[in-house]
Amino acid sequence: MASAFDKRLRQIVLRNKLLDESEVERAVLTAEEEGKTLEEVLLEKNAIDEHDILWAVAKETGIPPVDLHKVVVEDDVLEVLPQDLATYYQVLPLAKVDKVLTVAVSNPFDVLKLDDLRIVTGHEIRPVIATQTAIKEAIRRNYNKQEQLMEDLIENLAQQKASVDDELVIEEKKEDGYDISDELSDALTGKDSPIVKLVNMVIYQAIKEKASDIHIEPFEKHVRVRIRVDGRLREILTPPKRLLNAIVSRIKIMSEMDIAERRIPQDGKFKLLIDGRHVDFRVSTLPTIHGEKTVIRVLDTSNLAFRLEDLGFEKGPLEDLRAACHAPYGMVIITGPTGSGKSTTLYSIIREIMSDEINIVTVEDPVEYQMEGVNQVQVAPKRGLTFASALRSILRQDPDVILVGEIRDMETMDIAVKAALTGHLVLTTLHTNDSSQAILRMVDMGVDPFMVSAAVLLFSAQRLARRLCPHCKQPVDPLPPKDQLLRVGFTEEEVENPNLKIYKAVGCSRCGYTGYRGRFALLETLVVTDPIKRMIVDGVSVQEIKKYAIQKQGMVTVRRAGLMKVMRGETSLEEVLAVSLADEVK
Repeated sequence: MASAFDKRLRQIVLRNKLLDESEVERAVLTAEEEGKTLEEVLLEKNAIDEHDILWAVAKETGIPPVDLHKVVVEDDVLEVLPQDLATYYQVLPLAKVDKVLTVAVSNPFDVLKLDDLRIVTGHEIRPVIATQTAIKEAIRRNYNKQEQLMEDLIENLAQQKASVDDELVIEEKKEDGYDISDELSDALTGKDSPIVKLVNMVIYQAIKEKASDIHIEPFEKHVRVRIRVDGRLREILTPPKRLLNAIVSRIKIMSEMDIAERRIPQDGKFKLLIDGRHVDFRVSTLPTIHGEKTVIRVLDTSNLAFRLEDLGFEKGPLEDLRAACHAPYGMVIITGPTGSGKSTTLYSIIREIMSDEINIVTVEDPVEYQMEGVNQVQVAPKRGLTFASALRSILRQDPDVILVGEIRDMETMDIAVKAALTGHLVLTTLHTNDSSQAILRMVDMGVDPFMVSAAVLLFSAQRLARRLCPHCKQPVDPLPPKDQLLRVGFTEEEVENPNLKIYKAVGCSRCGYTGYRGRFALLETLVVTDPIKRMIVDGVSVQEIKKYAIQKQGMVTVRRAGLMKVMRGETSLEEVLAVSLADEVK
């Protein structure tokens, strides 16, 4: 027999046209057969997103919804309602102000339950709405913050239908002829060690969520573990402070670092076999006032699209980049800040032009991804192998294509320019805000403007922008004022278009409640044509060069590429404004 809330929820779903009547009736029958609530069935079968149910019920009742997935309740609030009562009533206390207690409930129509809570707690009850599934998980997470930390982690892993020890196999490494001892192998694969399971769990979750970095940060009373997904850090764990040294020591063992040394920074690396593929990790430790901070860079090639067409470039810039990279000689310079995807673009170019008929050599610091068929050199300044010295040696190796990870000094720049002028294709990066600024950067480093114009085929700039989650994005209604749209770079024609749509991030279970899922690159390409060459030699300002490129060559800037993505519903306007500079010239 359906409960009163199930009946109300059925009406709400139909009234808000979240499902058609036949789908709702099937869910009602399933709920009765399996002894579950209608809400549980709808969420388990992914018939409706949790966000949609929340907002529909909130709309009907006028009671605000709440996302419990990131909520951490203060201990003094939890004390008002003991765990057994919270579990019995299936509610979660969230906050208290004076004698008013805010409580998350899944059934706001159950006035008897709300009245019971008022009597039990001695507080007036202010309800907010959450799903039953979210409340159950939040009760477990908030009432058992530290006591069952290890058990919770292992249970979470079991819920993923995978065992850490089955999925995460540590590969024996050999460096300089040294075999890791049996004792170290036992320490690395110890199945009974909670710390091993804890560290493996964090690594496993980072891999599954396609994180680029893991941060383990000590504070006065706790440790914060965060992972960087789509360029944003997100907290996944707060172990007690007493576990810090054990966690860091475990990672140091894996990375062959000095466990006893905690006063100076250390660097290391390790390799794991995960789901049948090898994943490399780079580790850096840093002593802070509360202990060693550890950052693990995840180098998982399965997360990367090493094809240019998969990076998200607009058609025009992609064609410009391809044309330059297939030239027999010259320089292609990619600019952008750290973390803007420059290395991925360089590797994608190499993959594009690679063949058995050419010799490709790279010099990098560090070598992030190993590529079959490419000769990759890792710089080692302490041993005298710098970018400049490596580049000199590479030129004696009969190269066709040279990739220089980054040009940081005049000596390296001078060698790279001369290599480009003597029959080699040179791919490299610089740190500048846009493509035209790279011209000024080269001149400031001491390169003659004539040499710049003669050597460089293309300057490019890029940024990474997050992709809107297709499952929860919603149109912006109403649109921002037309004058505001014009200011950020939309054209008059686009603003006047009655079909213009802009979408915003919302958040759902499929995107981790961020509203975004994945990233793509926004590319700007400044092709060094004959007119641009003359402007460089004549010392024309980079602003004028950029203006000419936009107006005469049709250059698509980073901002413009982002707005094109906005109009196609691929990202939000807020995201584009956050990652790109306004174009002074339209």
